[in-house]
Amino acid sequence: MKAVIDVGSNSVLTLVADHRSGQWKTVFESSEVTGLGRGTKSSGLLSEQGMSSTLAAVKRGFDKARSLGAGETIAAATMAARIAKNTPEFLERAEAQGTPITVLSGDDEAELGFRAVANDPLFASDDLLSIVDVGGQSTELVTAERSSTGWDVLFRKSYDVGALGLREGLLKDDSPDFRQRLAAVVEIDDKIGRRYLPGKSGRSVTLGATGTNLVTIREKMTVWDADRVHGAYLDYEEVSKAVAWMFELDDAGRAAVPGIEKGREHTLHAGALILERFLFAIGALGCTVSTRGWRHGMLENRQK
Repeated sequence: MKAVIDVGSNSVLTLVADHRSGQWKTVFESSEVTGLGRGTKSSGLLSEQGMSSTLAAVKRGFDKARSLGAGETIAAATMAARIAKNTPEFLERAEAQGTPITVLSGDDEAELGFRAVANDPLFASDDLLSIVDVGGQSTELVTAERSSTGWDVLFRKSYDVGALGLREGLLKDDSPDFRQRLAAVVEIDDKIGRRYLPGKSGRSVTLGATGTNLVTIREKMTVWDADRVHGAYLDYEEVSKAVAWMFELDDAGRAAVPGIEKGREHTLHAGALILERFLFAIGALGCTVSTRGWRHGMLENRQK
């Protein structure tokens, strides 16, 4: 049994899994919004509040993994830790409390996220896959084609645009007006640029809290049910409509929407806008939602 803890820019995700019959079976999963990267883009630092709440969540993840009998626990941080000047202090504090954390590169985050989808039996019949992984401070896009030896990567990039960073920048108001939204669209589109290969997206799959929350809201799901969310489909128009109505609400209004994960009201509208623009950029008519993430890809990597 192993555990992987995703120390993201906005949340901490803990996964404990057991290897049975040649596959990893989830034993435990949790998600906590801790805001490690809140304010990082403007200050260049991880805040004390963000570090403290994140380290506490990571310790809970390690403790839970230990109580379930995990023989190994791996914790890795992503974009916020990659860009902050005081990341060494954060890592030292994690080590001191007995919960060591490493920092994942953007390329590794993208690669592991893709592997999590490519190794999922749900997509066993697909020969061309793209993943869009919207995070707090970065978004990963990978497109790959199945070959006789595995997968050939056609495109892979980690973009420095994320829901938390956008919320703290152009979308800092609770309920951004049309001009702010348009400015955010321009910023996202400029970040994406025109390097992608048109008509090559294949089946598009979205990872992360944006996609899962759009499904739980659609289904008015107040109790998490991974089986109902994993494999659900969001068409492009549905994502665009979600952007429109969420931008009309403030934080309190979004927090009151049935199905939203606690703490996501601050960033979900920004994440939905990012997802919409990435789907537009790759020419996708919609996307399949996966509850997996790079943490699942890390499990596969460690099973050697």
